[in-house]
Order: sequence, then C-alpha cells, then structure tokens
Amino acid sequence: MGTTAPPPPAATVRGSSGRLGDTIFEWMCRGAGLLVLLLLGGIIITLFIGGLPALRQFGIPFVWSTAWNPVEGREQFGAGIAIVGTVVASVLAIIMAVPLAFGVAFFLTELAPEWLKRPVGTAIELLAAVPSIIFGMWGLFVIVPIIQGYIQLGWIGEAMAELPGIGFLFASNSFTGTSLFAAALVLAIMILPFIAATMRDVFDQVPPVFKESAYGLGATRWEVVRNVVLPYTRTSVVGGIMLGLGRALGETMAVTFVIGNANRIATSIFDPTTTIASVVAMEFPESLTGSLQQSSLLLLGFLLFVISFVVLAISRYLLRSKLKA
Repeated sequence: MGTTAPPPPAATVRGSSGRLGDTIFEWMCRGAGLLVLLLLGGIIITLFIGGLPALRQFGIPFVWSTAWNPVEGREQFGAGIAIVGTVVASVLAIIMAVPLAFGVAFFLTELAPEWLKRPVGTAIELLAAVPSIIFGMWGLFVIVPIIQGYIQLGWIGEAMAELPGIGFLFASNSFTGTSLFAAALVLAIMILPFIAATMRDVFDQVPPVFKESAYGLGATRWEVVRNVVLPYTRTSVVGGIMLGLGRALGETMAVTFVIGNANRIATSIFDPTTTIASVVAMEFPESLTGSLQQSSLLLLGFLLFVISFVVLAISRYLLRSKLKA
C-alpha cells in the first residue's frame, strides 16, 4: 500500500505568505516613492512650460531685471526685486529664529524642571499649528505698530541709524511700519517651533553616558552642550534649520500682510519691499489666462523652486563635508 505524502509544514506556508506580503509591501513603497517624484516633476514641468512665454520675451535678464509694469501695452516684468526680498527676508528670519530656537531647546533639555518641560514643549508645537494668515493679521495689527512706534521711529531706530558704516541699513524714508524687518520678524516667529522642536528632539537623543562623562570631567552645562551635544547632533540641527529656511522661503500670506508689497529693493530693513510668494499671491488672481503677466508669475514660481533646490543642495553639501571631516 502506498503512503500519503505528509502536508507541508505550517512554517513553510507562513513563509510563503510572508514573502508575498514583503513583495507587496516593497512595491507599495516603491510606488509611493515614484509618486512623489512624479508629482514633483509635474509641478516643475507645469511651472516651466507656463513661464516659457515670459522667458522667450525677456530672456535670462528676467532673473535680475527690476522692472514690473503690468499695464497692458507696456508690459515689463522682472524677478530681481522679488528674489532679493525673498532671500533677504528668509536669511534675516533665520538669524533671528536660530538663537531663540537653540535657547528654547537648551532650556527644555538641560534647565527646565520636569513639571515644566511638557507644557512648554506642547506650547511650542502648538505654535506651529497656527495658520499663516493668523500670523499675518497679528503681525499687521500688533507687530507693525510696535515696530513703527517703538523701534523705527523710537530711540532704538535713531541710535542704530547713527552707527558708523552700517547706519544706512536702519535709516528709512518710509514710516508705514510695513517693512522687510516686520516680514522677517513674523517669519522668525513662524519657523521658530519647527527649528526648536527639531533641536529639542535631537538633543534628547544624545546618549546620557556622553554627557555624564563630560560632567564627570568637570564640564559646565554650556561646555557639555557645545562640545558634546552639538557635535553629536549637528547633522539633525542643520536639517532642522534648513526645514525652517524652506518654510520661510515659500511663506505667502503672512509676508503679504506685513512686507509692504512695494516694487523696489529695500536699502534699509525698515523699507517696504516684496517677495516672490507675495507677488504671486497679490497679482495671480487678477492676471488674465495666457497673458504675459500670468506667464511671468508662473516663471517666478519656477524660480522660487530653483532657489529652494539650491538652498537644499548647499545644505546637503555642507553636511557631507562636515561628516567627512
């Protein structure tokens, strides 16, 4: 009599099912990654194709031209003023936000008592959830009057305007209060929670034995942070700063409320100017479909993408060079 073959072990069945699940999961992940690339490529291509008429009309000088005249029959457009305003406002915002974010992260990880860490940390995270238009309205009705009355026209502005060599950066002929400085300050407040939360989280990831060893050698808290924590977390810290810079470069509504939207390069931080995002927000709804103005606005959007990409590429290069060092 023949014998019946025994059924396959349960482990073999489970192994086949597991391999199938792994394969499905792998292809789902690949599809998600490809979808992101397709979406990004679609946005780039759409902006570039939309901006081609303006690029053909004005050529490469569009990038540094300061002309902007949407009047029909005399249409002249250039991105120079908007690019300068975007970059300067974002850099000023980073200069203001990074020290504050570091102070918040240092306080939460090294100084704050346990009962205070959670409420302050939650408040910082909630600040990131405030809509940008709320920041814009708050900046217009609160920050702008303070800057106008107590800084620009007050003794602080007068003292800074008299500084040798750099006083011209604080002397302004505009007294409306809406200015490059107001936009940078509002942006700094907006990006502060992103940078501070990143710094706090990575500071908490430093192995306690590293800090305890430094304390055992007699290091102070500041020396531990400077010589142990920051070198260990510098990659993540720079990444958090770049995240904040990317948010500042593309911010629209908050900046539109407080920057003044003047088509001129600011010679003082208290002068009104404009940014790429604010120009697009202000003029795109009024532009005619297929017009040279709309094409110029789409080209501005493409240039903003290029600026963001360049900033990201530079940060990647700096991080790699530091890691190799």
